[in-house]
Amino acid sequence: MGGCVRTPDYSRLIDAEMWAFIERLDSTYPAGAVDLTIAEQRDVYDGMCKVFYQGRPKGVQVHDEPNGGVPCRRYETSGSDVTVIYYHGGGFVVGGLDSHDDVCAEICQRTGYRVISVDYGLAPEVIFPGCFDDAWRAFAAIATAHDGDLMLTGDSAGGNLAAAVAHHARGTHDGRIVGQVLIYPGLGGDWGQGSYVEHANAPHLSTADMEFYMNMRTGGSGPPKGDPRYAPLQDTNFAGVPHSVMITAECDPLASDGQSYRDALRAAGGQAEWINVAGMVHGCLRARVMSQKAAGFFDQVVGAIDALGRREWPY
Repeated sequence: MGGCVRTPDYSRLIDAEMWAFIERLDSTYPAGAVDLTIAEQRDVYDGMCKVFYQGRPKGVQVHDEPNGGVPCRRYETSGSDVTVIYYHGGGFVVGGLDSHDDVCAEICQRTGYRVISVDYGLAPEVIFPGCFDDAWRAFAAIATAHDGDLMLTGDSAGGNLAAAVAHHARGTHDGRIVGQVLIYPGLGGDWGQGSYVEHANAPHLSTADMEFYMNMRTGGSGPPKGDPRYAPLQDTNFAGVPHSVMITAECDPLASDGQSYRDALRAAGGQAEWINVAGMVHGCLRARVMSQKAAGFFDQVVGAIDALGRREWPY
């Protein structure tokens, strides 16, 4: 993108409730955390998750179990014909079953669907394509173990994995994958345009942070070219992808990926919606009890999952 890009006025774009969340977030997971050792990053991230943890709603039954040899956590309220497979965020470096435990439990309680969270291997111990291989093995095992419809969802890095699995699964499972809901996903868009440039230094996630995570994920070898397992937007064929909803945060370098992916799916004849929520930042799922707008963001996530699970479109 040519010309001078003006830094957005985040004091205007982000309201007081979200700023209170950002300040609390920064006090637990400060800017520059990527300069810590990997072990320190994980400790700090886990500590941050505990600060914002909301607990599990009553009535949600939880079981830890492997699927395809990958640690997973299953959430249920009662029998359901829909299984939501959730891949957590964390830049492929941090996070796990505990980091998104309350999010998954709440999705389960509010929709009534079975939710299974997947604890794929993290970098730098597991580099690409290891994380995708874990995601795929878990998906395949879950699809075998549970009858009925399947849905793919995840946030940030997990949104990448959900989409990668959706692409890889085309032509299998007899149309059981009814949709995917991607929450501020990183799908491998063009770093030279759109939100990558406009929001390169957004609160809580910058393109410099993203470069660190990319280097960790690839073992320093740089991103592969033309591999949709790594970057779904690098696919050459977008036909046959299930109904898709991308819900992104306005003040986030990754926001444009939702738009680019929607456009690619629609151009291939698919059904896709992109919702870019004003005033939100990357990681705003954790702000849902501090910010009315963030609560609305999460409502849209749950609403999209609920509707796709009922095979309703437009939802």
